[in-house]
Amino acid sequence: MRYLFTLLIVVAANSCIIAQDKWGLRRSVEYAWQNNLNIKQQEIQAALAGVTEKQARNSVYPNANFSTNAGVQFGRSVDPTTNQFTTTQLLFQQYSLNTDITIFNWHRVKNSTRAAQLDTKAAIANVEKTKNDIALSVATQYLQALLNTEQVAIVQVQFEQTKSQLQATRLRVNAGALPELNATELEAQLARDSTAIINAKAIADISVLQLKALLNLDAAAPFELDIPPVEKIPLEKLADLQPDYVYQMALQNQPAQKVNMLRLQSSQMNVKVAKASLYPVISAFAGLGSNFANPFKKVTNVSFAGYGNPDPTTGAVTINNTQYFLQQPQFNVTQGQKSFGELWKGYGTQVEQNFRQNIGFSIFVPIFSNGGAARAAHERSKLNVKSAEITIQQADQQLKQDIYQSYTNALSALERFNATEVTVAASQKTYDFSLKRFDVGLLGTFELLINQNNLTTAKLNRLVAQYEYVFRMKVLEFYKGQGLKL
Repeated sequence: MRYLFTLLIVVAANSCIIAQDKWGLRRSVEYAWQNNLNIKQQEIQAALAGVTEKQARNSVYPNANFSTNAGVQFGRSVDPTTNQFTTTQLLFQQYSLNTDITIFNWHRVKNSTRAAQLDTKAAIANVEKTKNDIALSVATQYLQALLNTEQVAIVQVQFEQTKSQLQATRLRVNAGALPELNATELEAQLARDSTAIINAKAIADISVLQLKALLNLDAAAPFELDIPPVEKIPLEKLADLQPDYVYQMALQNQPAQKVNMLRLQSSQMNVKVAKASLYPVISAFAGLGSNFANPFKKVTNVSFAGYGNPDPTTGAVTINNTQYFLQQPQFNVTQGQKSFGELWKGYGTQVEQNFRQNIGFSIFVPIFSNGGAARAAHERSKLNVKSAEITIQQADQQLKQDIYQSYTNALSALERFNATEVTVAASQKTYDFSLKRFDVGLLGTFELLINQNNLTTAKLNRLVAQYEYVFRMKVLEFYKGQGLKL
């Protein structure tokens, strides 16, 4: 009993897994939003725009930099504590702390921050635009997969009809009521129907693989379409989706239009930023610094070595009317290497005594620098505004064309669907009469197969027209801002 209970739990769990593996349009779109690589790429671009905005915000704060260095001087160099040339080997260390802040730059920093904010908003809106594009692509491929799957069902029905007719005909042939040719023709038709099923399944499988690729889903992952009855898919009335009305709604809700407008506003801010580069900039600065230096050698002993020879060049003194030339005293100096601790002796005193400060203002006046790069940048920024304006016009024009074309296609698809409904009804009636006449031997197999194929073709055409109408209507609903749903 316990094993039976366990088995029932396993079967129920597998049933839940199978049920969960059915993919509807909503689940497909949401999965694509989370896993599609194009969306992830745009999310990274939005994050980069956010970093740029943060950097622009921080540019209003003062710059501050601290540096220190330590080393050994050899040969002829300048003693950093006396600013005198020396050939003594020295241990040195220097400190420096500097800061500066822009006081006024014609609102360049302020406008740069605004432009960065607009760029961030545009990047975020571009993520939504990419999601919209992916959702529309997923819906297109999803409906195509549904259509191909439904076509498999139609050709399977024809296969079963032919199979049933073959079985009935074979019995009558064996009884001598019909010639062998009738059965042979049905066997050939059954083979063609079998091939049609294989081809239809292959097309359906390929469309599912294409949908998986769009979702960034592993091709080997289990995937089963949740197939709603096409006639029960909710659709708005075509009268409520007039193209001009849908276009006005799309201008307000489509992320692509928001992206273009935000980029235009950013370009307009960048014109102000570039213009500010043509004017003087006032800044303030301040700094702190100190240094330390100590020779490697020290005096270990000094001894008197007598006087040097009289030298007229050193001067003379007169004692008792006698002139004596001065003699220089001479010393023997013995030096030794300092220990590591002795090298740093007097460190704090030197750093304190050498402590220095500075503070001031600076004015930078661009006259003609970098080949007129600032003026050229200003001209480019104005052209970028014109380009952004044209981009908006092109995008709006394309949007209007797409909506009007979708409306025209939907209207045509509806007319085709209505026409195919009549064709299917007529083909079904013809096939029913043919089958009755065939059953009583008043109609040949060839004529019956022609009517059967005509009925199948009519059903396929109706299904194609119906799905096309559903897709066109869903596109109009999408542009209106209602999202995508089946």
